[in-house]
Amino acid sequence: MPRVLPVAGAEWIGYRATRMQLALQEGASRSRAFEPVLALSAELSLASRHHLARNDLTAAIRNYRLCWVLACLDIKARYRGSLLGPFWLTLSTAVMVSALGFLYSTLFRTNLHDYLPFLALSLVLWGFVQNLVTESCTAFTSQEGMIRSLAMPFFVYAGCIVLRNVLVLAHNIVVIAVVFAIFAIWPGWAALAILPAALVWLVDGIAVAVALGAFCARFRDVPPIVASVMQIAFFVTPIIWKPELIQHGRRFLPVNPFFSLLEIVRAPLLGALPSWQVWVSAVGYSAVICAASWVLFVRVRGRLAFWL
Repeated sequence: MPRVLPVAGAEWIGYRATRMQLALQEGASRSRAFEPVLALSAELSLASRHHLARNDLTAAIRNYRLCWVLACLDIKARYRGSLLGPFWLTLSTAVMVSALGFLYSTLFRTNLHDYLPFLALSLVLWGFVQNLVTESCTAFTSQEGMIRSLAMPFFVYAGCIVLRNVLVLAHNIVVIAVVFAIFAIWPGWAALAILPAALVWLVDGIAVAVALGAFCARFRDVPPIVASVMQIAFFVTPIIWKPELIQHGRRFLPVNPFFSLLEIVRAPLLGALPSWQVWVSAVGYSAVICAASWVLFVRVRGRLAFWL
């Protein structure tokens, strides 16, 4: 049978179309008006972005054990071959507390019994905050290979940063326990107020890790700026000096977010309860941090892998 080539209309080259062919062509032309149209767009709707971000968060919560395993592996890899491992940080913190305690208690003319527990607690807590913030800048860039090869929630990497620093903090708590035992410091029932404060720190830590990790993945000049800001915050926040040294304007200390977030954990461990101004400031700053982090993550989640 000769080869039949279709052309526009009901005519074929060299032959006329059969009735079946004409019927099929007419039916196809009629069905084109009812064919669904697939609209492709480079941008997702705002509701879709929030849905994907929520799925990312819930998937990371379900895989919390994975965050813990990755954090432990990071600690082991960092101190592989070391004799003391993470306890080198504990030893260095103990030396710093001892040296600065005797020095600044003399300069500030304060009682060593009151100042050294305050300094030990402040330096350990500040070390956690500073390391968490600086390491959050590389939360995603340091895991470039894993992000490109595995489909894991981005919140897993943020949770790994937080849990890794919690493990380091657990090692440094030894310094606080030894200082408190030497000076017979016991916080009493006030220490229970640390439970809601620890929850605030945990939520803020994940929010900071996500926000700084995404922002620094896009702008690689931000990490040095963050390190400089943290160094300045160390001196303007009551860490090596006590708030009682300020004679005028002490009521403005809660304006400093580092003071408020630090005080809700430090004060209960020293046997005192934070004031309501400190709690309002800490919760307010935490809400701003979480909201800003969520908005940024929803906006840039689909682009993170391409920025690495």
